[in-house]
Order: sequence, then structure tokens, then C-alpha cells
Amino acid sequence: MATQASATSSGIRTSRPSIYVGGSEDTSLSQGLKYLSIKETVHGLFHCEARFGNWGPKGSKIDFLYFDRDKLDFGKAIQVKIDTDTVFDGSIFAIEADIREGSPHEITVLLEDRLQDLRMTRRTRAFPQMADADMMNRIATDHGLQASINVAGPSYESLAQVNQSDLAFIRNRARLMDAEVWIDGRQMFVTPRTSRNNGTVTLNFGQDLHDVRVTADLAGQRSSVSVNGWDVGGKAALTHEASEDVISNELNGDTSGISILKSAFGERKEALSQTVPLNSTEAQAQAESVLRMTARRFVTARGVAQGNAKLRVGTYADLQGIGALFTGKYYLTEVTQSYDDSAGYLTHFTGERPGIAKAQ
Repeated sequence: MATQASATSSGIRTSRPSIYVGGSEDTSLSQGLKYLSIKETVHGLFHCEARFGNWGPKGSKIDFLYFDRDKLDFGKAIQVKIDTDTVFDGSIFAIEADIREGSPHEITVLLEDRLQDLRMTRRTRAFPQMADADMMNRIATDHGLQASINVAGPSYESLAQVNQSDLAFIRNRARLMDAEVWIDGRQMFVTPRTSRNNGTVTLNFGQDLHDVRVTADLAGQRSSVSVNGWDVGGKAALTHEASEDVISNELNGDTSGISILKSAFGERKEALSQTVPLNSTEAQAQAESVLRMTARRFVTARGVAQGNAKLRVGTYADLQGIGALFTGKYYLTEVTQSYDDSAGYLTHFTGERPGIAKAQ
């Protein structure tokens, strides 16, 4: 994947995607590309679907182009670039043929990034006398990945992975620390959302922003979230209640959904019953993590922009020209880069923010 970007202008890309096999561009694949979809979510995995024409001159005859598994084969490493930006780096996991009478024959490959290796490895094991960062570094090493782990926390007597994939286990632990997991080439990152910032891209409606639908929804909001447990070592009850102040530094002058909920409907508190904190630090982290997650989803924007490789999960999209209530920055949680012969290159995105503009 492209490296993290600094703050940038819209940086529109209009060129055709380029397909790289084994580190070099394959011009026949680049020119034969019919459809491309690259999806990235806040959960980390990249998925890519690429469709190519599969009928034409081959040697001395007209034949299927790619059924010999020379260029397109299981496990083959593929990169997709838009100009100089690498928007996908992964391997082929599935091959699909589309053969129809009266229509051009096509072949589709489905690709995943290196996090798929972690998803396909399920284990039960313990990590004794380890902090989360140490455990994550070890799992990255198990899969031949470099690790960039930026999470803090104490060492535990034992961290238990019980019938979970390596990816699910890391995700669950990262969620407790308000951190996100993703991969860039052969490097695995685990970083708190507030530290991930991939820069800001400004999108103006009617120019590089084509369509957008924005929803502010109180249904998922809570005025507070509490966690209760038992400290076995200290033989004492554990309790922590997270409130609006945990999200205040992300509001940027907006009015939070939590504040609007209390004003419109009163207190709406939630007590988590399925958490098992082992100490006061864990109780606090679990309560605050859940409240931040729900608070951030108060305002959701789903839009279509001119194709732009700088729009990635972790980027802030600054949406302009959509009215005072919703204009502003949205943290992107899902991005799909798409290309086809008719629509060209477009970027579909989902972004979220915890507040709306203050009432005038």
C-alpha cells in the first residue's frame, strides 16, 4: 500500500491503473483491464477484484490468453498502481472465468493482502508475561512481517488466544486500546486512531466530489458506558463509567451526538455485561473504547469522488459545499477504488465524525 501521506490537496488521479507482476509492469494486463475494485476497511484487510479480457492472439492462433497460469496464478504477487501511488499489494486467492456466447471472454482474479495469512491461521495458545505490544510483535514475526506497534499497556500474567485466528486476536486486543490494524507491503501497523492520520484531502461538491449522503443518527448513541468486573489479585470490585469527555478532543468545535442525545431525550446509559476486565486499567480502556466507537458513528457520510489514490482509510476527507450542518472533516473508515471502461476511475468512501456544527 502507499505510505502514509502528509496533508495534501485533492491530488486527483485520472490515469488508467497499472498492473505489476513480480515488480514490473505487465502492459498487456494493464491494457486489458476491464474492471477493478479495491476495498479497504478500518478492519485492516484489503480486497481486490480485477477483471481482464481473456480472448485474443496467442502464438499463431486466437485463444484464451490466461488459462496457462503463466501470468495469473494462485499465490502470484500483484501490485496495482495509480500513477506513482501503490493502491494494492497482495496475492491471488481465486480465479474466475466468465465465458458467454456473443460476449468477450473474461477472467477475474480475486486478491488479498498479507493480513489474509493471519486470518487463515487459527490457534489456541498463551503469551505469558507479555504486554500487548510484545505479543503483536511476536505474531508479526511468526508471519515474516516487520512490525510497527504503537500501543502502550502493562505486562500480563498471560494473554490467552482461544480458538481465534491471529488476525482476530490482534484486532480484539487492539480494539481495547482504540487502535487499528493494517498492513503496508510487508509491515504490520497497530496504531491508535488519533495517531494514524494519513493527512487531509479536500473534496468540493460539484467538482471532485460527485455524490454524498450524510446521516446524523442518535439511535446508536449513549450518554455513558460503564464496565464492571472483579480484580482477583486485589480482591476488589472494578467499575468505570466513560462519558462525553473521552471524545471531546475530536469534536473540533462541533456539538457531539452524546450532547444532542441528552438534550433531546435525556440520559441513555449502557452497562457492558460481556467484558471481563482484570484490573482498573482494563475496565477504563474497555468502557472508553466502546463509547468512542459509538460516538464517532454519530455522523456518517457515504460518497463518490473523482478517483483519488490519496483517499485511504485513515485519511480525513474535508467535505466542502454540502451545507453548514455537515461541511467539515470525516475520518475515512472504508474506501473502494474502482475503475471500468465506462465510468473511469472513481473513489467510493465512507467517513464518520462525532459531531455536527453548532446551531446558529
